[in-house]
Amino acid sequence: MSENRSRARHRRRGKALVIGVPAALAAAGVLAYGTAFGVFGEDARPEATAADAPAWARAVADGFASVHALGQNGTYGGRDGATVTVRNLADLEKYATAPEPYVIVVAGTITVNPVGKEIKVASDKTIVGSGTAGHIVGGGFFLGPGVHNVIIRNLTIRDTHQGVRNDKDHDFDAVQMDGAHHVWIDHNDLRNMADGLIDSRKDTTYVTVSWNRLGNNNKTFGIGWTENVTADLTIHHNWFRETEQRNPSTDNAAHAHLYNNLLQDDAGTAITSAYGNYARGKTRMLLENSYFQGVNNPVVKDAGAGLVQRGNLFSGTTGRNESGGTAFDPRTYYSYTAAPAADVPALVRSGAGPRTTIGTTTTTTTTTTATAAAATTLTVAKDGSGRYTSVQKAVDAVPAGNTSRVVIRVAPGVYRETVKVPANKPYVTIEGTGRSRKDTLIVEGHASGTPKPDGTGTYGTGGSATVAVEADEFQARNLSIANDFDEAAHQALTGHQAVALRTAADRIVLDGLIISGDQDTLLLDTAARDRIGRVHLTDSYVIGNVDFVFGRATAVIDRSVLTLKKRWDGSSGGYLTAPSTAAGRNGFLITRSTVNGDVAVGSFHLGRPWHAGGDATLDPQTTVRDSVLGAAVKSTPWTDMGGFSWKADRFAEYRNTGPGAGPAGADRPHLTAAQDTTHWLGGWTPTAG
Repeated sequence: MSENRSRARHRRRGKALVIGVPAALAAAGVLAYGTAFGVFGEDARPEATAADAPAWARAVADGFASVHALGQNGTYGGRDGATVTVRNLADLEKYATAPEPYVIVVAGTITVNPVGKEIKVASDKTIVGSGTAGHIVGGGFFLGPGVHNVIIRNLTIRDTHQGVRNDKDHDFDAVQMDGAHHVWIDHNDLRNMADGLIDSRKDTTYVTVSWNRLGNNNKTFGIGWTENVTADLTIHHNWFRETEQRNPSTDNAAHAHLYNNLLQDDAGTAITSAYGNYARGKTRMLLENSYFQGVNNPVVKDAGAGLVQRGNLFSGTTGRNESGGTAFDPRTYYSYTAAPAADVPALVRSGAGPRTTIGTTTTTTTTTTATAAAATTLTVAKDGSGRYTSVQKAVDAVPAGNTSRVVIRVAPGVYRETVKVPANKPYVTIEGTGRSRKDTLIVEGHASGTPKPDGTGTYGTGGSATVAVEADEFQARNLSIANDFDEAAHQALTGHQAVALRTAADRIVLDGLIISGDQDTLLLDTAARDRIGRVHLTDSYVIGNVDFVFGRATAVIDRSVLTLKKRWDGSSGGYLTAPSTAAGRNGFLITRSTVNGDVAVGSFHLGRPWHAGGDATLDPQTTVRDSVLGAAVKSTPWTDMGGFSWKADRFAEYRNTGPGAGPAGADRPHLTAAQDTTHWLGGWTPTAG
């Protein structure tokens, strides 16, 4: 858009499956769980087929539980079996011990009798709580030798404690594993047990323990009970609070990767920590970006153990804090993104434990085998170490009409190319594999007026995009997308619009990105005027100056930073948004975000109405709420465009703060408390896949 408009196996070489929970959504304290369990009614049909399983039942583990090894391709639980709902111990045991795969929904409190009984779980099971209602009281679960492919998720397991602090007579665990493999323990609340909350014993391996609350316990999480050094575990985003020891204690683990955990010992309570993370025996442990608050002896290692620390923070801790030796690189086995340790307390406190709803967006895809339902992974690396050397080549390799997710994992580097995901290739994810979103950059420098190399004219605004997405269900995360067109060097060129990212499709998830340009950076569009296009952008940076977020899509920009940039000549002034929303649809919602930049005070508008092609039937909309507005924002933040008055369209604020915020008035409309923006995306719950 122009500023002046006339238009208006090898076990050590396993491959990672798609990550189940994106770090940035979790950092926002919101797991993007979709369909509530209520859709199953009073009871699911035990004779139901795998096709009846909801989308959330197809979730797969991250970390070591995702690795292809021991004949098991990651951890996906009972996804291929029937979904059943249980409300009593007899039914829970019936389905948990069955030889067939099941997704077992615990829809209430189940009291275990006798106290301390551990329900034996067979392979290929998902046991998941219905919202926060799923409680196992007075007992737990046991996974014996050879049991594999088990998910225990969204449950509260509690209360086998027998009144003895250091109980050596009652082995009543929440989850005990003896010789199992490929287990995912996720988003549970485990507490007040007679022995361990989790015991991973006797060569149990390929385990991921994530997003759990572990509390009010003595011997919390023990790993080992073996002389063999074979176990591989990933432990991330867990909240250890008021736990005395084994937080965890890790004995003879070949690879123990601990990151983004919160260990908290509150002063003046009945439980005092003896130690935090402990590397014992011949363990090799990588401990990174975790937060220790008030913990005694926060990090302890035996002389023969290797323990590498990086990025951890310690507040009010005392005693031993040790490291030494060598560990390993988890990215040899799987991809992950670790949040800064400073973010961990808020992130974990808000995100750990059972959630009200759990799942993913509804999909038309049904699969009957684990291999078909698991995401396909394609690798890209400039140095030739991946399967492809360019992102577009990987996209080209995706089959037309594909019905399951394809993850394109892009190694760190600068990829100077344009990328187009055509409409016939849905379910594509492009993700950077670097430690930071800055590590992987897709960049090109085309502008609207740039001549095409084939002599057929110029690119036009939409055609200038570095990355163009025309396929539904697209996702991108942990990378940068830029258009580095040099306006100063091309002043004679007509048409300086230079798009970094264009989306023209529905159900687009953008997470943890940097999207950078000058004029018209981010085009959020639809496939056609009469088609809906919904976009969810979170935990990202968008950088530009003139109309740098624009288009006719329905979009939520959440917990992001919108950076105002000076023009090519060093001047300040521009427009954050230029929506061209169709009447009766939602436009742009910017929420819980920050608008700032190194530009002049009072030089930028929040938006103006783009009536594309002079279409008077459009009803452009931008709402900015619960955000911090920098001093660059004008006191009259909305303005007219192309002969159309902003006051005739839909522009509003609500509960913004910062020097650029201001009170409601004729030139600054505010929403009322009754004007709800909760369902902006029209029933679609964005979820990483």
